[in-house]
Amino acid sequence: MNEPGSGAERTASATLAYYEARAEEFRAGTRDHDVSQNIAALLRHIRALPPYTILDFGCGPGRDLRALTQLGHTAIGLEGAPSFVAMARADTACAVWQQDFLALDLPAGRFDGIFANASLFHVPSRHLPRVLRELYRALTPGGVLFASNPHGGNEEGWNRGRYGVYHDEAAWRRYLCGAGYAELEHYYRPAGLPREQQPWLASVWRRPAPDDGSGT
Repeated sequence: MNEPGSGAERTASATLAYYEARAEEFRAGTRDHDVSQNIAALLRHIRALPPYTILDFGCGPGRDLRALTQLGHTAIGLEGAPSFVAMARADTACAVWQQDFLALDLPAGRFDGIFANASLFHVPSRHLPRVLRELYRALTPGGVLFASNPHGGNEEGWNRGRYGVYHDEAAWRRYLCGAGYAELEHYYRPAGLPREQQPWLASVWRRPAPDDGSGT
């Protein structure tokens, strides 16, 4: 999987163009995906008083924004593909920020939780430390980041029009710990299957609070 061209702008624009061209197909194909296990993993580690303020990072057409809102929380979407932004706004009535993952402009200390479901694997490894630090700063002290990505043997590059990085567990942990997060839990999905049939690595991380010695 070799990258055509170079630069962050080329990587982001080509991946966004892939989703833009398939927006309706993607919405139909993912509408009924059950990620309740992932939402529960995020919510159970948040210490703030509800309702929580949660950033759905890479919200796509808005499926998980709607689920978080129905649970009573204040959910804000972030998405780069214009068609997804329009869909998510129309379907959820939530605020949705149109931003490129590689050119984020996030408020500091705003979010009790960040839900990054099937999104961070699109960030090239050379940019991932910076993006993780930007998400860290956007969390409240003690706030929680959830991430779910397709895992692999640390392959990186273009795959059928999308840029992706397929981290193994050890590499992913090094990136997150290097950005200052404390690990809370991880698991593979779908549940109940042999590991070779579990393509997704889910993990939960905390931005430690100043008075938090354990990170948990």
